[in-house]
Amino acid sequence: MKVLDSEQNRLKLVLNILVVVLSLYGVAKREMIYDETSQFENLLMDFFGPMQRSVTFLKRKTGSLLDYYVLNINASKENGQLRNRVDELQNKIFQLDEISKENKRLKGLLDFNTDVKGKKVLAQIVAWDASSDYKAIRINKGQADGIKLQSPVVTTKGLVGYIFRLTDNFADVLTILDANNRVDGIVSRIRSHGIIEGFSGNKCLMKYIGRTEAVILNDMVVTSGLGNIYPKGVLIGNVSRIERENYGITQYIEVTPSVEFSKLEEVIVLVSAEASKIKKEWEALDNSEEKE
Repeated sequence: MKVLDSEQNRLKLVLNILVVVLSLYGVAKREMIYDETSQFENLLMDFFGPMQRSVTFLKRKTGSLLDYYVLNINASKENGQLRNRVDELQNKIFQLDEISKENKRLKGLLDFNTDVKGKKVLAQIVAWDASSDYKAIRINKGQADGIKLQSPVVTTKGLVGYIFRLTDNFADVLTILDANNRVDGIVSRIRSHGIIEGFSGNKCLMKYIGRTEAVILNDMVVTSGLGNIYPKGVLIGNVSRIERENYGITQYIEVTPSVEFSKLEEVIVLVSAEASKIKKEWEALDNSEEKE
């Protein structure tokens, strides 16, 4: 029985080997497929070949150009969007910078200290008076905010002027640059009194200082507290020019205000509880002068 099984296995092995050999022989003998072309077909191939090559070349170039054009358009759009975004961000940075500067100025004004009893009203300048009669500024606070006529107006750098015109929501400030605004001042170093009046070129004159008074350049001039309007000790400016004539009893003195009016943006209005009383006193004096 075992002999029969072994013979069958040998037969199967021989048959498998034979099948494999025949398959390999068939593959080795298989001829490559090819087609012989006629003269006419050769002419057609030679004629249309360059045309097909040109069409294929143009197709590739056109596709590349279209892709390049589309990419450029998309890139231009993206660049435009990015430029707009950059402009927006720069504008926001500028606004934040301006807000930061304004906050610093307002903080300085809020920290301003003075001996005036009463409240301090923080206001922003909205306009300069366009008329040539007065050198005045308009602020965005008025009677509704508690501001009263003849209230002094200051900044952290010094004296600005006083309220001379008033509505419910706005007020006009007559600055010390106006010749109609007279401030009683003191040369701080030598305690000499004089009257400060507005002059041309953003300057002020200090009048009625005796020719023998030893005023020197850069002497500091402050308010004396006289006149019932301005508190004492508020900086007005510094002496910038002195002329002493051989004749006369006074000397010519120019004062440069400490406040840079061309850069002024915010001010403080000092509202004293005695402002109404002062106003009534002035009105009484004016009425008495008119009767005379």
